[in-house]
Amino acid sequence: WLGLKKIYSITQQGNYLLRIELQDWRGNRRHIEYSFSLGGPSTNFTLQLSRMSGSIPNALPEHAQLRFSTADRAGDTASGASCPQSHPGGWWHSECEETNLNGKYVTPRSRGRLDRGKGLYWKPKKGRYYLLKSTKIMLHPTDLKSFD
Repeated sequence: WLGLKKIYSITQQGNYLLRIELQDWRGNRRHIEYSFSLGGPSTNFTLQLSRMSGSIPNALPEHAQLRFSTADRAGDTASGASCPQSHPGGWWHSECEETNLNGKYVTPRSRGRLDRGKGLYWKPKKGRYYLLKSTKIMLHPTDLKSFD
């Protein structure tokens, strides 16, 4: 994990896309890309997303101000709950059940079952849980010419 201050510093240098790559326990790989903005420390690193493309349904709210929260510093959520208390790891939560790519790394129990909220998962609003073996969160400049 690079760290929020460093990621914020990078995003201030130009326009970037956010790409999330996910791999489930069966070896399936999927991705999603967003245009995004990231606020600085004074906003609790508020993230705002707009879906661009991808091979997996969206699980993060678009055009909403999502504050980064951890167990010791809760952000506001739609449900009013403190998601990191029950869903370990810091993340941009809107509701505790939608996604957590910084959760505890746990392997599935028999028949691929996993305690919800304990591991890495991606859950679209009207879809199933994707229980994840690995995740990558990457930034990609939108204008490569400015980085010559």
